Amino acid sequence: MNYILFDGPSRRQLLPFTFTRPVADLRIGILTIREKWERILGSTTSTVTEDYLSNKWPLVEMEENVMINASFLPTPKLVAQIEALEPNQAIFLEEEVVAFYSLEDQEVDFSGYIKINLEGEAFKVSQTWDIFSKNQEAILADFELITANRESQPIPASNNVLAADNIFIEEGAKVEFATLNASSGPIYMGADAEIMEGSLVRGPFAICEGSVLKLGAKIYGPTTVGPFSKVGGEVNNSVIFGYSNKGHDGFLGNSVLGEWCNLGADTNTSNLKNNYAEVRLWDYETERFAPTGLQFCGLMMGDHSKCGINTMFNTGTVVGVSANIFGSGFPRNFVPSFSWGGSAGTTTYKTSKAFEVAEEVMKRRNVDFTNDDREILEYVFEESKKWRRE
Repeated sequence: MNYILFDGPSRRQLLPFTFTRPVADLRIGILTIREKWERILGSTTSTVTEDYLSNKWPLVEMEENVMINASFLPTPKLVAQIEALEPNQAIFLEEEVVAFYSLEDQEVDFSGYIKINLEGEAFKVSQTWDIFSKNQEAILADFELITANRESQPIPASNNVLAADNIFIEEGAKVEFATLNASSGPIYMGADAEIMEGSLVRGPFAICEGSVLKLGAKIYGPTTVGPFSKVGGEVNNSVIFGYSNKGHDGFLGNSVLGEWCNLGADTNTSNLKNNYAEVRLWDYETERFAPTGLQFCGLMMGDHSKCGINTMFNTGTVVGVSANIFGSGFPRNFVPSFSWGGSAGTTTYKTSKAFEVAEEVMKRRNVDFTNDDREILEYVFEESKKWRRE
């Protein structure tokens, strides 16, 4: 069967992260949503997404296809329902389609479909804050998926360890003279990852391939450090997608960082309001701040955004794509994509300069800044113009 992941109606609620990727390529837990589905289905997937993303993530359609709403993460009952789908059948959660069987070039009219109700509890990512608030459940599921019937590399004797059976270390990973407490959730180390001396780690925690925890880092789970990232200081219940750096002291809590981000030394995020009130976040759909139902919520930062040393982010701050923030004081709680400046005001970060930086940063990780990447960012630049102060 050919499986296709489509963005679904939650895509705009997941901005700024879906400005630069399909919903399927969001990371939550250890793996991206796409990686979870592909491992469980034993099949590659392609994507139905926005037109401007389609060159980088093309659709591959065959005679028979199963379309899956990428906002839904795989659960055993959902996977069983999907694998049992037949022509003209669709799985629904209330009014939202979860998955359906489609023939090549078929114009889908669900009025002619047999509608099947989703069985069991849905595991769905429909808001940006779901990425960190549901990260514990996602880490537990991914840990079981990845480590089943496999044996961990031995834990070096220099480490202080609790619940060693709940720790999995891939080949090439290094950890010495650290404290690893997996009694409250698993700890996963990807291939060639490193946890440096003096680090204090409380699970659930995942550090993915090639990433580094700097000396003396303090990590509270559930936290994910995506591949090829560097993290130091204090981190609590946050998700870093990958290729991003928070390399120095400072606090990051209840936050999500995209790819190719950099937080300057002693950057701090507030994740709790002084009056303990509910946090409101910028909503790209309504173009206003909307309630989250959360008391703890920190920073949402899109791909390629960066901040200078000693930057302070207020509770519930949303930073778009390719913003460059610096200076004293708190920047606004919503920083549009391609903004340059800080609390004193912002101007437009010109694409010519932003692309130079992106190309140089990516080259350091041996990743090319492609024409597809350039065209995606050019689209985001134009799309976000209405929110910027030119």
